[in-house]
Amino acid sequence: MDDVLLRQALEFGKPYTGKGEVASYIPELSKADGRELGICVRTIEGEEFHCGYWQRRFTIQSISKVINLSMALEHHGFDAVFHKTKMEPSGASFNSMSRISDNEDIPFNPLINSGAIAIVELLLPLGLDYMLSAVRDLCGDKYITIDEEVFQSEWSHSARNRSLAYLLQSKGLMDGNVEDTLRLYTQLCSLSVTAESLSNLGQLLANGGVQPETGRRLLKEEVVRTTLTMMLTCGMYDGSGEFAVRVGLPSKSGVGGGILSVVPGEMGIGVYGPSLDRKGNSVAGQKVLEYISRTEKLHILDRYSRNSLSAPQN
Repeated sequence: MDDVLLRQALEFGKPYTGKGEVASYIPELSKADGRELGICVRTIEGEEFHCGYWQRRFTIQSISKVINLSMALEHHGFDAVFHKTKMEPSGASFNSMSRISDNEDIPFNPLINSGAIAIVELLLPLGLDYMLSAVRDLCGDKYITIDEEVFQSEWSHSARNRSLAYLLQSKGLMDGNVEDTLRLYTQLCSLSVTAESLSNLGQLLANGGVQPETGRRLLKEEVVRTTLTMMLTCGMYDGSGEFAVRVGLPSKSGVGGGILSVVPGEMGIGVYGPSLDRKGNSVAGQKVLEYISRTEKLHILDRYSRNSLSAPQN
């Protein structure tokens, strides 16, 4: 991994920025420049490589679900979390209501909106200030804060999420104040990050929950394992299967244009590219990650071939 590879990957991805559209269902997100593209990589040895718009601030959106899941597992444990949601890919859009209709009792996974809203209820007692501090620690970015313009825009266009939340309450999956839960959920989606912030979070997850530079454990090893598994199987909305084949890395996207990817035991990758496909994933960001994964053989199922090539020959 080096800066030359990242420049090559970015050049490979740039033509795809014109093949998508920036998110518009949240009006404030429509102001993003769909031509922008950036990437940052942090290895567990502490090396950093970056290129393009890697310092551009954007809102984390659904990538916050990775943090929410991790924190809920840390504070409440596996059984409490997966009492509220399954662990299966939904095969539906991220804001779908059909999968928690009368035929299903609980959301399919914690990385779609319905499952994430149910999970955030567990975090209500911690409060926004605690969660903001935790996000800053996990992302190694003390400048993360709520983008108030995006929050207000998202809050005033939250009818679908509000419908999901009250549907969850009707099924007995939410016992507390629905509006308070939805507000915290929306605030956490509205946090401003950079590709570097995401790469720091990825580095932490790649290192099993321990910050490599300080040796400080922020997440339990079993929490990281569960979180990465959910990212691999469900992290790219209803495009998760194809992404797993093409890229093969635990990843989570957000409609703000970010993608967080993790190479377990090696590095974290943060990508920013706000031009999205119809499933809500960065079009060019996916191509950048595919280029890097194929070139460096980072797909999790390439691990055997990488180890074979490095093994001493008799």
